[in-house]
Amino acid sequence: MTPPSPVVDLLLRHETAILSESVEGLLRCRLARYEAAGAEETLRRFQRLYSLLLDAVRERDLEPVFAYSREIARQRFAEGIDLQEVQSAINILEEAVWRRVVREIPPEGLAEALGLVSTVLGLCKDTLASTYVALATKRHAPSLDMTALFRGTQNRFYTNSTE
Repeated sequence: MTPPSPVVDLLLRHETAILSESVEGLLRCRLARYEAAGAEETLRRFQRLYSLLLDAVRERDLEPVFAYSREIARQRFAEGIDLQEVQSAINILEEAVWRRVVREIPPEGLAEALGLVSTVLGLCKDTLASTYVALATKRHAPSLDMTALFRGTQNRFYTNSTE
């Protein structure tokens, strides 16, 4: 059996602290719907998202994150919770994870560790947002394709052009 990756190990060791920090951070933001839900419910929600993050990083499988994001978008939209509030919650969790990754993962492993965390939570935020937009406009809103924004930049900043 192979040992867990450094980021999986970190997520396992710091789960309680990351979740606690995330709940405290979200409640400090004074977002009305999360305040109304209370600390216990907010913790339960963060635990679910954290579990998905850990599993996605460990298994390299994003399908459960897609499904969860669509489900949460539908629920929060129906509850009248603003997209910004839900996105803020995910950002707070992501920042708590990043702080520990940057502090503990050696420099040669940072790109992979931050990339894994950012991919999972970024996909969650993108799916959530596109589902919200689809619900708000009552039609399909595909994920944003940002590749066109970066065309022509490849090697542009690394060449010694005399232009």
